[in-house]
Amino acid sequence: MRLLYSTGVSFYYLFLRIAAIFSEKAREWHYGRKDIFPKLEEVFHAHHACEDPAPVAWFHCASLGEFEQGKPVIEAYKALYPGHLILLTFFSPSGFRYSGKNNPADHIFYLPMDTLSNSRRFIDIVRPAVAVFVKYEFWFNYLHFLFQKEVPVFTISAIFRPDQHFFKWYGGWFRTHLRKINMIFVQDDESAELLRMVDVSNLLVAGDTRFDRVAAVKAFQQPFPLIDAFVSGRHVVVAGSTWPADEELISALYKQTGDRVKLIIAPHEIGESRIKELAAKFGDKSVIYSEAPGTNLASRDVLIIDSIGMLSQLYRFASVAYIGGGFGVGIHNTLEAAAYGVPVFFGPNYQRFREARDLVACGAAISVNNSRDFTDRITLLLSDQSALEDSAAKAGKYVKERTGATSAIINNIAQQLSNIVH
Repeated sequence: MRLLYSTGVSFYYLFLRIAAIFSEKAREWHYGRKDIFPKLEEVFHAHHACEDPAPVAWFHCASLGEFEQGKPVIEAYKALYPGHLILLTFFSPSGFRYSGKNNPADHIFYLPMDTLSNSRRFIDIVRPAVAVFVKYEFWFNYLHFLFQKEVPVFTISAIFRPDQHFFKWYGGWFRTHLRKINMIFVQDDESAELLRMVDVSNLLVAGDTRFDRVAAVKAFQQPFPLIDAFVSGRHVVVAGSTWPADEELISALYKQTGDRVKLIIAPHEIGESRIKELAAKFGDKSVIYSEAPGTNLASRDVLIIDSIGMLSQLYRFASVAYIGGGFGVGIHNTLEAAAYGVPVFFGPNYQRFREARDLVACGAAISVNNSRDFTDRITLLLSDQSALEDSAAKAGKYVKERTGATSAIINNIAQQLSNIVH
């Protein structure tokens, strides 16, 4: 089975090599791994050649979303083991590209493809003392060599679904790897039950570390004087991670409300042409954030964010939030807004996201099907201060009651690593 799996990984790599001819993202993925092993050797051969090298803690995330999920645990680990060296790896360019700011890791690399030779070589070079994988990341050759070298392995914020290969008739080989992981920290009881049904008992229902992450972001009040000037005491709709289909709803809302409501739009993609196209949709009443200094912001109604990393802080200015992606493959992060006690709106494709379903169920979120539905519902909510405050309180309570996963995870890991010198 390992040979079949490794062959599949090799074919996947070949596919991405071909895709790199046509796709900028695939090219970034491919060339980001160029000379990866000489770079790793330069860092870790020097590290392990020291007289008393620090233990290496290896954390792996697929992408930026998983990094946001793993970051509270990495920070807690760093606080508990300040003498350890932290290696962070990513599978995708989006994680690698945008994770550098305020990153607690000592070194950041792409993860080489999970072939037998790559995984063996990576483990031999890095010599991790502990390995932590976030959410969905199960690379079975890497796991094989970690188990072989008796390296403690943990999976955090994991979530399992019945349609995954672990629960199929052919999933026995994959389940064997799960049973060898020191501890699988799952988000919910449903995931725990699925694992127990296939005799995987090395698990703990710890919750979702994203709640700790958004709570920490909320607690850090970064100043935004330009946005303070823009808001000028009016109701604000913050539209985050939007796509063109989402912006049609925002445009319709603007036509209905005019200057009675301020709009802050942070599109998912911020290429120059995309930003200019969006600004043109709202005419001379819009301003692009990078061009805002020196502008009479109080006279503008639409602020378009063309900078990465601001969105999670911007929701504190919101009366309500709109989360993009719901008219595509699925919505983006709703918890960043809910953490501030902000009612949330999004499109119809949200059922795959537990927190979105929960927010709808508790009255803190509303799913809309079209621009008229959105405009009617949001204007109604903004005109009813009591209903607005009630929905906001429910959003904030939902997040606050679910924090604490990081403490449960790091305490368990520390207990199991008590034999490591630190």
